[in-house]
Amino acid sequence: MSARLGPENVHDLSPEEVARGLAEGKVLLVDVREPNETAVERYPDAAYLPMSEFDPSAIPDPAGRQVVFACQVGKRSITASLMAQAAGLPYDAHLAGGMLAWKASGLPTEGASEPRSSSFFGLFKR
Repeated sequence: MSARLGPENVHDLSPEEVARGLAEGKVLLVDVREPNETAVERYPDAAYLPMSEFDPSAIPDPAGRQVVFACQVGKRSITASLMAQAAGLPYDAHLAGGMLAWKASGLPTEGASEPRSSSFFGLFKR
């Protein structure tokens, strides 16, 4: 009999850990917020897969990167990770605190009309 999956099966990553992983090309951030949320502001360089349409088979190929799920506060991202794990995928990390924690950490977001900026990656280069 297999163990039940629960929140304890999802690893919390801080906004700083996720931002560093993005900057280093080690993280594929998958935002599961809905289109009305991402129309207002987005995580830089995230893939988007709304929770209302979430299908683990639709997660982009991470190409060797760690898949990290994100949402607004960190609840839907846990659910997405658990759904991916239930589908047999090894994606067990999420952005703890979601967009609220990301912004509280002073990390950049993109607005609906803002172009993607490469300056984000300069934040973590040595």
